[in-house]
Amino acid sequence: MELKDRKEKVTLKDFKVDKKRLRNSFKYAGIGILQAFVGEQNLKIHTFMAILVILSGFILKITYLEWLICLILIGLVLMAEFFNTAIEYVVDLASPDFHPLAKAAKDTASAGVLMMAIISAIIGLIIFIPHIIEFLGVSI
Repeated sequence: MELKDRKEKVTLKDFKVDKKRLRNSFKYAGIGILQAFVGEQNLKIHTFMAILVILSGFILKITYLEWLICLILIGLVLMAEFFNTAIEYVVDLASPDFHPLAKAAKDTASAGVLMMAIISAIIGLIIFIPHIIEFLGVSI
């Protein structure tokens, strides 16, 4: 029943968390993560790059703000890859045979991930190059 259809007053009881549903939502999300890792090569590449960024951040002692930016970008790239994977699954389900629009949908979703990865890499270079120069002791 939708909230607007209810005649009684909304109380705190209405916001009770169903522990079984909550547990299942985490379980199914975990299954989705594992399934994407097994089937998606690019997700493995993005995860490897994320680990590399995190290790580099510790070694080069990036600032708090730089950490926030890096972590947000890592999250956005991984999220884009998961959404792309979900779109590919749905397109394959809806259009098991080749169709130009199915191809266009999948290509466009992949392009979104690529754009996010490129922008993240550029921002990463802006953040890390000065730290690398300082770490190596190179004077400019």
